Amino acid sequence: MDLLEVMRTTFACRDFQNEEIEDEVIHRILDNARFAPSGGNRQGIHVVVVKNSEKKRKLGQLCGPTLLLYAAQQKAGEVPFNTVQSSSISEQEIDTSSVHDFEMFNRLQEVPLLLLVSIDLSEVASMDKDLERIGLVTGASVYPFVWNILMAARNEGLGGVITTAIVPEEESVREILDLPENHAIAAMIPIGKPVKQLSQLTRRNVEDFTTVDSYKGNVFKTDSK
Repeated sequence: MDLLEVMRTTFACRDFQNEEIEDEVIHRILDNARFAPSGGNRQGIHVVVVKNSEKKRKLGQLCGPTLLLYAAQQKAGEVPFNTVQSSSISEQEIDTSSVHDFEMFNRLQEVPLLLLVSIDLSEVASMDKDLERIGLVTGASVYPFVWNILMAARNEGLGGVITTAIVPEEESVREILDLPENHAIAAMIPIGKPVKQLSQLTRRNVEDFTTVDSYKGNVFKTDSK
């Protein structure tokens, strides 16, 4: 596919056809994705291709509490798991009956392909580690690779989604997948052939998020706008 078409049509896919993905296709996806940049070219990424159905099921179950809290915070008008505004949601306010809304996670064992991407924290330069806010920079050494996976999958006629609901249960995942202590989970990526392929994605215009010379500067736009 044309690169720009891939960039403009790679969407968050959560509904897959029951169609097996051959190892050759998986290898091709990862073989293309590996050319993503990483800090110092240290390439501290590891991918676990989860094939075992029981392990998939357990990983899906582990996401349950995080997803329930996410839904409760969202229902209350909060930005879920926000680091700026504290949540007012108590455990009593979490609606456990809403678990049926997370169909993909409830049936994760049926997903054709499941990838768990981790990053070796001893191989990354976290330039913001001493700032009094949550760290972001470490992700620069892994998320370009994660995004490359989705674009490579799109090029194969497949779809996927970046999920992070598994991250709060990192220690449990460490036991299931034998992750080393110095590895942090970056994403879990379910992949398969989409039930419906979206091509018209809704995103903000460049003028809505770009300014010149300062945050409060003039809106960046061309003469044609």
